[in-house]
Amino acid sequence: MLDIKDIKMRKQYYKDCFKKRAYEVDLDNLIELYDRIVRSKQEQEDLLAKRNKGAKTFDTLRRNGEDTQNLQDQLKKNAQRITQLTEQLTEFQEQYNKIFFALPNIVMDGTPAGGKEANVVLKTFKEKPTFAFKPKTHIQLCKELNLIDYDRAIKLAGEGNWIYTGLGARLEWAILNFCINEHLQDGFEFKLLPHILKYDCGFGAGQFPKFANEDFFIDKKFLPNNFLLPTAETALVNLHRNEVLKEEELPRKYFAYTPCFRIEAGSNRPDEKGMIRGHQFNKVEMVEYVKPEDNQRAWDELLGKAERIVQKLGLHYRLVQLAGGDYAHGMAKTWDIEIYIPSMDRYTEVSSVSTALNYQARRTNTKYQKADGTKDFVYTLNASGIATSRIFPAILEQYQNEDGSVTVPDVLVPYLGCKILK
Repeated sequence: MLDIKDIKMRKQYYKDCFKKRAYEVDLDNLIELYDRIVRSKQEQEDLLAKRNKGAKTFDTLRRNGEDTQNLQDQLKKNAQRITQLTEQLTEFQEQYNKIFFALPNIVMDGTPAGGKEANVVLKTFKEKPTFAFKPKTHIQLCKELNLIDYDRAIKLAGEGNWIYTGLGARLEWAILNFCINEHLQDGFEFKLLPHILKYDCGFGAGQFPKFANEDFFIDKKFLPNNFLLPTAETALVNLHRNEVLKEEELPRKYFAYTPCFRIEAGSNRPDEKGMIRGHQFNKVEMVEYVKPEDNQRAWDELLGKAERIVQKLGLHYRLVQLAGGDYAHGMAKTWDIEIYIPSMDRYTEVSSVSTALNYQARRTNTKYQKADGTKDFVYTLNASGIATSRIFPAILEQYQNEDGSVTVPDVLVPYLGCKILK
């Protein structure tokens, strides 16, 4: 959520930010609605004050036997106007909320304008893998090595799902445990979160109301506004909703392992069969709560941690600076770590490193108290560390051998208990 007073003061700045995001909104109309609300509320307060004062005067006149007709007429007129203002305020507020709460975050300096086509590759790690034999797809490898059961997953849950089985389940668990231990060693606090959240969590994270149709809502009378968690970030950035943290308690560093549920995921494209897109996948997510002046430090830390995980796995990837139109709605800056999938000959995101500045904190009303007693909104940052449904196929394809086996990355051997999948 943004500050409407700041929008009024720096309207052109916000127009430029939204232009970079390719987000269309009539800020002049929004500001006019806000001013109407302010004027109507002020008039309403003035009339309420006059009504209270008039009621006292009426009692005095009546006790003294004086004529109260003129005063009654005026009080009636005031009451009608108060009713009219109340109706207007409801209408203005609904129009205002619909626009204001759907506004995306600003974009930080240096953000390229445009959509995916304007994204910038900042660097790559290792060379693209080459093979002296015809490499297999991760789908072939999963089936031949009995790592994933696609057919029974479709029988149980439909398209866009899979079942880890045997060494496949153990490899998935090894990746998750490797990530968890990495974050524990860096001093992050581990959370195991509810997988069903209240609507307020989606609003606080900046995902609702605009993207509410992309999540699985619980269609039950006793949980009418609850939904399945789409990412642990949605819960983690709401942990301190309506709280005031102490300055010395910052930064707060959390990570969580959860399954993630997405309606918009899943594709019938031939190159996205298998695990690349699905309705449910596993992810370890990191979130930091920091003071505004610590935003860059936290950014560097989260980016470094996410990159190190992929580097320790020995996988070829690239780091990409996203353009404004490719940002998530609540983010002011995002860089993606994109893993290379040889069979698709393209890169796909396994971690997004983002800062929301105080956008999420405003929506969740999360503040901290400074040493001088004043309060300010915290900044929140997040990064995947890491999403496994694309790391898993990348490991299979980048580490495959001519005999159809797959070499296990060294860092996973202690968790998996073997060096070769065969």
